Amino acid sequence: MLNRVVIRFAGDSGDGMQLTGDRFTAEAASFGNDISTLPNFPAEIRAPQGTIPGVSSFQLHFADFDIMTPGDTADVLVAMNPAALKANLAQVRRGGLIIADTAEFTKRNLAKVGYEANPLEDGSLDDYQLHALDLTGMTVAAVKDFGLTRKDSSRAKNMFALGLLTWLFNRDTQATLDFLSEKFANKPQIRDSNITAFRTGFAFGETTETFAVTYQVAPAPLREGRYRQISGNVALSYGLVTAAQKAGIPLFFGAYPITPASDILHTLSKLKRFNVMTFQAEDEIAAAGSALGASFAGRLGVTASSGPGIALKSETISLAVMTELPMVIVDVQRAGPSTGMPTKTEQADLLMALFGRHGEAPVPVIAAQSPSDCFTAAVEATRVALEYRTPVFVLTDGYLANGAEPWRVPLLDEIPAIDPNFTTEPNGEKGDFLPYLRDEETLARPWAVPGTPGLEHRLGGIEKDSRTGNISYDPANHALMTDTRQAKVERVGRLVPPVEVDDPGRESGEGARVLVLGWGSTYGPALATVRRMRKQGIKVAHAHLRWVNPFPANLGDVLRAYDRVVVPEMNLGQLAMLLRAKYLVDVRSYSRVRGLPISVDEFEADLTAVVREVESAAAASEGAQQ
Repeated sequence: MLNRVVIRFAGDSGDGMQLTGDRFTAEAASFGNDISTLPNFPAEIRAPQGTIPGVSSFQLHFADFDIMTPGDTADVLVAMNPAALKANLAQVRRGGLIIADTAEFTKRNLAKVGYEANPLEDGSLDDYQLHALDLTGMTVAAVKDFGLTRKDSSRAKNMFALGLLTWLFNRDTQATLDFLSEKFANKPQIRDSNITAFRTGFAFGETTETFAVTYQVAPAPLREGRYRQISGNVALSYGLVTAAQKAGIPLFFGAYPITPASDILHTLSKLKRFNVMTFQAEDEIAAAGSALGASFAGRLGVTASSGPGIALKSETISLAVMTELPMVIVDVQRAGPSTGMPTKTEQADLLMALFGRHGEAPVPVIAAQSPSDCFTAAVEATRVALEYRTPVFVLTDGYLANGAEPWRVPLLDEIPAIDPNFTTEPNGEKGDFLPYLRDEETLARPWAVPGTPGLEHRLGGIEKDSRTGNISYDPANHALMTDTRQAKVERVGRLVPPVEVDDPGRESGEGARVLVLGWGSTYGPALATVRRMRKQGIKVAHAHLRWVNPFPANLGDVLRAYDRVVVPEMNLGQLAMLLRAKYLVDVRSYSRVRGLPISVDEFEADLTAVVREVESAAAASEGAQQ
């Protein structure tokens, strides 16, 4: 019996590692484990076979308790070739289990990655539980009766490996058999070969004495409800659809494909039955323009992209600010600048989301903290966009977009309705329509669907008169409109709950001196680190921001209550800089820009040093005062 396990499947980008990992994840989720995943694949469509740049991997962390990250180091590595072994060995714990396909450890493949000797034979892996198995050979032999070529036969080796791992961790086989039967229903040979390979892998583990023991990870205690495995992009898509349904208006999604945001387009295109229209535009500019046009027409206009695409959309987003139309912009951040590392994660678009437009063009910004939280973030962003008549940014990243975790499917009654509050009658004192006459509570202007009798009005990017909407070059009017657009974003702060601090000893006066404050996807690594340190008796407080514009009203007081504030980010300190500037607090940045989530092991070591430093300084100061 184990409490937790981290498995990493690794091989060439054509070896089916993502499918294998996803299937094992589905079984873990169905069994009731808590899960967290980290898919990792090349940016190239087809990288050179057998090379390290061509390695694709899928890491799964599953446990019988609440986990926050996909894990730093793997307990089990399935390596389909030398490149997979070399690229991932450093992330396997000492004593971990390695299953390697001996058929691929040829002299040629070894030379491709710089191995002078075969690591499966030279003793370099003696610190691990090595199982060198001819996965390819056994797979080819198992499916020989289906008339496939050796190349096609060998492609089923990932299912052999999945079958072996399914036996090793005592998982049920039927769901995977059903999945394969459905997925390859139109290709009987491929279907039958994959099913046979899967069963053969399971039987190999069961009937041989290669493995001394099998393992079991019990289900995790979860809040009562119906759960499903979900990725961030899918959760966000469902959130957008749910919000549009709650508002009673159609959803229009205009996008141009870009990694890692494309799955949002793919998911929404399958949901037409929920009054969803998707448009694959010819470029990012057209995608943003179409979404804004849909908002003008009374739809929920949404667009999504990653950093390079968001840069191209910036002028249209500024137009949305000026016209004060609801619009949701999703930025699935990736490593940059420029094309950067398209399949790797980063949090470096925060400043662009806040300030990456010309003129004073303030926009509310919400950042999802986990894959399942992408659903809630999408609903909240839509509510603000519709009720406050403003474009709203939703920030996720590649880690959240592709990662998966259990999601408790909410009951629709738990989600409040959203009132788009369309204007249907003239609102002026003389029976005319004043398109910029504002709601006193939200400062939102009227939203009039084109064609509504009596509500004809001008709309465009040139500055508007504060009531009539006519073109205005008056200096005082421009100042008023600029201040009003900023004030409207600040009014959104009324919906932002106070930041909550997790500090067990705070009320009794025995709280921590160091606060860890994160945003976005640093939620998991930061909280996991804090939990580890507390188990060792080290006092650390934790808080997290979801809305990064506007900030929670009590944030300044929280920051000033601690001797040291540490902000972990996958950038060079963007939020830390904003907090220093706004609150004049010595916020310390903890930056990592490696295209990977922050390592819990590293953060724990570094944060422990910070706590010791602060506690020593406090003790010295108290001693001097005495």
